Amino acid sequence: MIGPDALSRLTAQAVVPEQVLPYVQAVADSKPRIAGDCVGYLSEGTFVLVGYPLQDPLDEKAVRRSLEVVMRMPGLRKVIFIGPCDPPGISGVLSGARDAYYALPIPPPPPGQKLRNLLRRATREVSIERGGLPDHEHLAMIQDFLASHPVSPETRHIFSRLTRYLEISPTSLLLSGRLVNGRLAGFVVGEYASLTTAFFMFSFRNPELAPPGTSDLLLSGLLDEALKRGQIQMNMGLGINRGIRFFKEKWGAFPYLPHVQASWEPFSPGPIRRLLGYFRWGAAQKLVSSPGIRQDS
Repeated sequence: MIGPDALSRLTAQAVVPEQVLPYVQAVADSKPRIAGDCVGYLSEGTFVLVGYPLQDPLDEKAVRRSLEVVMRMPGLRKVIFIGPCDPPGISGVLSGARDAYYALPIPPPPPGQKLRNLLRRATREVSIERGGLPDHEHLAMIQDFLASHPVSPETRHIFSRLTRYLEISPTSLLLSGRLVNGRLAGFVVGEYASLTTAFFMFSFRNPELAPPGTSDLLLSGLLDEALKRGQIQMNMGLGINRGIRFFKEKWGAFPYLPHVQASWEPFSPGPIRRLLGYFRWGAAQKLVSSPGIRQDS
């Protein structure tokens, strides 16, 4: 079990959202545990290894050492791995689609003319409300999004825990964009627990109400907060799809950490396989979404 002091130190080094322990605990009800140079989460016989070593997120040797630790854990029924590479030393596992986390320097590059125009228009029509917890309009906006987009059960679960996450994470921040009449046009959530990296966690808007540039104005507010706190980059999340990548890239974000996901059963009945020694493991099972996946709009 990780004590409060160690938990704070780990989160302070986070470069991906899955390393922000209060966030993962809020959405996954799992216990954090150190495995070598990586952090992971244990829940009902399943261990999720966040394979981005805290000292160097691209250190494949450190990832291998962390996997050795995981494979020695007693009683595991399933291992889920997310990291910058295929799980080293393991073959035949089920891998998901490859993606990348996008990073935006702080302060960001000067905006282009089109982005400046969007921000200028949104500033005239939308005011930013800082802090607080989601109200009925925020929750209704999430439900409208879920009703109109195909999302996994895991993502639905993450969205359902948004209020809990904001309640237990003192370094999270909700920014709400409201029209002159007070109606909610959109909102975003940022996370500032890491010393160097801010996180763009959630973004929603009402497509029928939100003026063009609403999401950009809200992101600008999160970036201003990160600049005040002295952070040097914002993790903008995964690319996910073409539209979301476009939104990130128009701000100057770029892919900076590869994201690979895999899963397997380490001790299920089956042939003996090699992983820096011999371990028993069976056929890989269907992937579940990693905790940090979110939807920009």
